[in-house]
Amino acid sequence: MKLVISLIFCLLSFVSFSQEIAVAKYKGGGDWYANPTALPNLIAFCNTNINTKINPKPQDVEVGSSDIFQFPFLHMTGHGNVFFSETDAENLRNYLISGGFLHIDDNYGMQPYITKELKKVFPDKELIELPSNHEIFNTAYKFPNGLPKIHEHDGKRPQAFGMYVEDRLVLLFTFESDLGDGWENPEVHNDPADVREKALKMGANIVKYAFEH
Repeated sequence: MKLVISLIFCLLSFVSFSQEIAVAKYKGGGDWYANPTALPNLIAFCNTNINTKINPKPQDVEVGSSDIFQFPFLHMTGHGNVFFSETDAENLRNYLISGGFLHIDDNYGMQPYITKELKKVFPDKELIELPSNHEIFNTAYKFPNGLPKIHEHDGKRPQAFGMYVEDRLVLLFTFESDLGDGWENPEVHNDPADVREKALKMGANIVKYAFEH
């Protein structure tokens, strides 16, 4: 009964905060706070170009806190170690099952840690690579080749992986792309304007998809 009440509360929270984004804080020593200008820039782009009305100053929320249920979209990034306690994993699982969406953007070096910790969240699920014709690449903007390459990293092709609850995509993991670096202020990485535009447009697609599903 307690779980049912909790889920109802979560759903009501999502209705009340239908267009909000927060940065997920996690344990383990990884730099969850990386790319400080990235999300505000993406939000500004979305509010200008895809008619969202997101708070321009995203909040930081602990993965294990009930506060995550106030936000339909969580963004997570970093370079290093990630650790989820049992409480963190259960809270995140309930969040995703009850309607939340998590975007994890590997800022370089995050992949081996986050894939291991996601097994605590959904022990029976695997990250599945999304095909280039997936809807997330064809919402506000068209990306016929799938996830764009923003930063070189190890020179591998960019990949987008997802996890599903029934038929709903609840988690997106972007790898070997580094969208967040492309969202940052121009002087941070000195990316060409067209590269930053690709990153912001793909970010807008993710936001639009998450809010509409």
